[in-house]
Amino acid sequence: MLEPLRQGLPPLDPAAVSNAASCALPARYEAVREARKFTRRTLDQWELAYRFDDVCLVVSELVTNALRHALPAGAQRITEQTPPVRLHLMRWTERLVCAVRDPSHDSPVARDSDDFSAESGRGLFLVDSFSDGWGWHPMEGTLSGKVVWALFRLQSPQSAAAPAPAE
Repeated sequence: MLEPLRQGLPPLDPAAVSNAASCALPARYEAVREARKFTRRTLDQWELAYRFDDVCLVVSELVTNALRHALPAGAQRITEQTPPVRLHLMRWTERLVCAVRDPSHDSPVARDSDDFSAESGRGLFLVDSFSDGWGWHPMEGTLSGKVVWALFRLQSPQSAAAPAPAE
């Protein structure tokens, strides 16, 4: 799942992941709230609460897009035993990746809109604005669908522990 993340980025060794967590999300819009709660708990456990606002906004947009655009007709009737959307959070020393897997093979499309008062259509613009990079790739092997991911750079442990310079 991580191989395409390497394109254009410094190497991300899957074996060097220091933390990883995932949750299955049902095909209903309440899943966005569940994804935010899961993200809060996970970032708190990983002592990354300082990144919560940006990460939570991006997670909300990625999950909303998966629910709105990537589910087949009738997905609301899919049983809870087979949730169609899955949120993955993976942490390296200085990076965090949020990845949302869904059953669609369609590529995400960022809309160009000059209407900044519109209430929808800006999700990928927000993902691009609040993360340090994003992308997507189709799933391979026995899994079908795609993964849409966003990367966040984290403070290194040294810079997080260093006192702020005196002014």
